[in-house]
Amino acid sequence: MLTRDEAWTLLCQWTPSEKLRTHARAVELVMRDLAEKLGEDTGRFGLAGLLHDADYDSWPEEHPKRIVAWLRERGETELAHAISAHYTRWNVPYDHLLDKALLASDEITGFVMACALVRPTRTEGLEPKSVKKKLKDKAFAAGVDRFEVAEGFRMLLEAVGGTEEEHLARIIAVLHENRAELGLG
Repeated sequence: MLTRDEAWTLLCQWTPSEKLRTHARAVELVMRDLAEKLGEDTGRFGLAGLLHDADYDSWPEEHPKRIVAWLRERGETELAHAISAHYTRWNVPYDHLLDKALLASDEITGFVMACALVRPTRTEGLEPKSVKKKLKDKAFAAGVDRFEVAEGFRMLLEAVGGTEEEHLARIIAVLHENRAELGLG
């Protein structure tokens, strides 16, 4: 079984961009928190978050094929499948909660971080309603695919219940708790 240290070593080897490594760490933290809330394996959820973009910096045209192949070679089929499904337009089925959780955590975590970075108080006092308002502004963080965010919300909430606001509040809380490490202090 893949360890967190092995995953971090690979991420650092394949991902020279500090910004992308920070994104991976943020998604790892969000995924671990979600797993804890749902009674799932925090280590597995965290590894999916940490490694989901591991090959993007070095091989963007092959993303996510390299990391998926690397994981499959090590018998990590569940992680490989979740990572292969973290973008709906790749047409991979969402068979497990891990797949849906990663889709529901990736783009929106990056978006919440972008929302925090334009505020003087960063995550302090950031509200889900403010994030949802920014989502409607297509010019803000234009690289974030709003369709992916919406599909992630839909799939996760169908699977586990709750509301978009609750999911956003949890993400904001995780990022706030780890703000110094994530450059949001």
